[in-house]
Amino acid sequence: MEVGVVGLGAIGRQLCRALDEGIAGLHLAGATARDREKAERFLKSLGSPAPFLSLDALVRASDLVIEASTQAHLRDEIAPRTLEAGKDLVVLSCGGLIGRQDWIDLAASRGCRIYVPSAAIAGLDGVKGARIGAIESVTMETRKPPRGLAGAPWIESQRIDLDAITRETLIFEGTATEACRAFPANVNVVAALSLAGIGPERTRIRIFASPEQPLNRHRITVQGEFGRLTVEIENVPSENPRTGKLSYLSTIAFLKDLFATLRVGT
Repeated sequence: MEVGVVGLGAIGRQLCRALDEGIAGLHLAGATARDREKAERFLKSLGSPAPFLSLDALVRASDLVIEASTQAHLRDEIAPRTLEAGKDLVVLSCGGLIGRQDWIDLAASRGCRIYVPSAAIAGLDGVKGARIGAIESVTMETRKPPRGLAGAPWIESQRIDLDAITRETLIFEGTATEACRAFPANVNVVAALSLAGIGPERTRIRIFASPEQPLNRHRITVQGEFGRLTVEIENVPSENPRTGKLSYLSTIAFLKDLFATLRVGT
């Protein structure tokens, strides 16, 4: 299976390296990014140099396209072009999937699939199992160092001075839908949780700026007829403070599972 990577930031580069080092059944077809010069330099540094391609050329060359870019890029170009071409799509900016039944319908009509890895959280297999029964509530608390929230639309619109925060501070509370608009690059985790569970309107999140801890921390609580599920994760940030290392590690694990003889977990 030929794999194309869109976006060569902290996640995209790690995925390319993993594919270059070897994942059974997969081959890196190429990649694309905004900064062509920087991207080509990186791609040439791989053990088996991969080509820099335009998005359309990458889609044509790939059986599976991995989006490691932004919600806006996913919305405007990546998803429509990939799905229209009948190619499978891995979505990491999964907040962009909320409300996009049209993409699901397009994928069904073209005979392709949309995949969402667990990324920076755990427990989605349990949430999916619980969903078969009745779930009463799904809540999430996210704590990040202030710099991990910089540039978010909510921070800008509310004129929050992140440098002035000296103790843990609640800066947002609302539904997954509202959070993904307010923090499109910061809380894709709650989008994945809502898609696995009871939907973005019933899934709630509280976001804290927490200067005391350098880690990205998430606490998920699910209550339902199955009982109660609580998951806590403390993620070491990658070179991008908004993204935990688990985001790319779990995506690599997903890729390795594609052709695995034994697959564990829902």
